[in-house]
Amino acid sequence: PMVVPTALAATPEERGLEIAQEVDRRDHGFIDQEADARMVLRNRQGEESVRVMRVRSLEGDNADSGAGDRGLIIFDEPKDVAGTALLTHSFPKKQDDQWLYLPSLKRVKRIASRNKSGPFMGSEFSYEDLSNQDVSKYSYKYLREEACGELQCFVMERYPKDKFSGYQRQVVYIDTVEYRPIKAQYYDRRNELLKTLTTADWTHHLDKFWRPGSMLMINHQTGKSTTFGWSNFRFRTGYNKSDFDKGALKRIR
Repeated sequence: PMVVPTALAATPEERGLEIAQEVDRRDHGFIDQEADARMVLRNRQGEESVRVMRVRSLEGDNADSGAGDRGLIIFDEPKDVAGTALLTHSFPKKQDDQWLYLPSLKRVKRIASRNKSGPFMGSEFSYEDLSNQDVSKYSYKYLREEACGELQCFVMERYPKDKFSGYQRQVVYIDTVEYRPIKAQYYDRRNELLKTLTTADWTHHLDKFWRPGSMLMINHQTGKSTTFGWSNFRFRTGYNKSDFDKGALKRIR
């Protein structure tokens, strides 16, 4: 679909939706990807614990039965969580399906919709934050354009449609040139600022796809924070759907 020049957009809602669609359009076509991630959890006192994982994703074909992306996070360190894995199947029109594999119990546990706002593996990222941010899962409102660091950003609000979301709204900063999410502020159900996510160290892949090297999530209400460090991005590695089914969780190495 052709992108309407933003100057012609009639309402803040339409303009916000256009920007979200352009972010989505620019990330289309990566097919599959794999990366290494290091998650550092910090408590209020600044004490740290580290988790090391591999992250894989398979691009969905929204024409194909409305299936969205599939994602898999596999923990390698520390020993007490090694082999734990989170599988996500996202859908544009309905709630994502998420399963957690716990190797100690050798069982796959489904994450209930109403628990999506809970913390992922003790981090400040919730299951909801790690699921696919499909355009159709939110409504939007464009607010303004402003400087964000050295970049210029569109600032807009998005409102989750999911009644089990942990958020009333999110204020998202998208850079005006490459349409990358630079920052997001998350407001809880009482509409109080809960968390801020900041991305940095972006790299360009296959002449098209931008990926952040780091993502910092700060919880303003608890004083805790989590940093995701990303490295070793690999694209089009040949994964298929069977690598992302529930049975695959038990075969993970």
